[in-house]
Amino acid sequence: MHIFPATDIYDGKVVRLYKGDYSQMTVYSENPLEIAKSFRAAGAEYLHVVDLEGAKNGTTPNIDIVEKLVKKSGLKVEIGGGVRTQAVVEKYIDIGVMRVIIGTTAVTDPVFLRKVVDKYGEKIAVGVDIKDGFVAIKGWTEKSEVDCFDFFRNLQNIGVSTVICTDISKDGALSGTNLPLYKELSESFNMDIIASGGVTSIDDVIALRDMNMYGAILGKAIYTGNIDLAEAVRVAKG
Repeated sequence: MHIFPATDIYDGKVVRLYKGDYSQMTVYSENPLEIAKSFRAAGAEYLHVVDLEGAKNGTTPNIDIVEKLVKKSGLKVEIGGGVRTQAVVEKYIDIGVMRVIIGTTAVTDPVFLRKVVDKYGEKIAVGVDIKDGFVAIKGWTEKSEVDCFDFFRNLQNIGVSTVICTDISKDGALSGTNLPLYKELSESFNMDIIASGGVTSIDDVIALRDMNMYGAILGKAIYTGNIDLAEAVRVAKG
């Protein structure tokens, strides 16, 4: 299993939200590259980046920071947040990101999703943010009427190879991750699924590894010291 330490960016700073609430934001660093390099020093190979401003308005206000992370951190970077047009996809691919994550638009514009998956293949991932069993959109500010399992089926039919799945109720709460959900998803679908939201302890990492998840995103738990990143990377490899 792969470990993806997370860097959420807002106004050029590394922040974390509590359950996706922009009014409950904690700033952890004003230097995203410094944080990324510390992840690399701990043995990480990947970096999960979310542009929280982009998630709200569909722009790329922090693309210069993302490019710096791609070129100077030594990590393979995946980026999400506000990716709603092919132009934005191309901007990120042009600066060298490993994967571009489509969120809101995967729900609201399946034609667009199919188009970019057909063109870019494995460079496109989909972020499925789940709230009460349904897919949330627009930076988690709205709950759609799309059932999460129906949505996963559609993604698999389209040819999406990687899905980042977040249980919003667990995100940033340090209360443990939703293991039953991830177990059911991993057994039901033939895609690379990355678990996100509430991965709080090494026991969570072990449990996700043992159910053959492709990856796990570590966010608040590594910033607070609940999980030692170097240990998580070792454990994930089995």
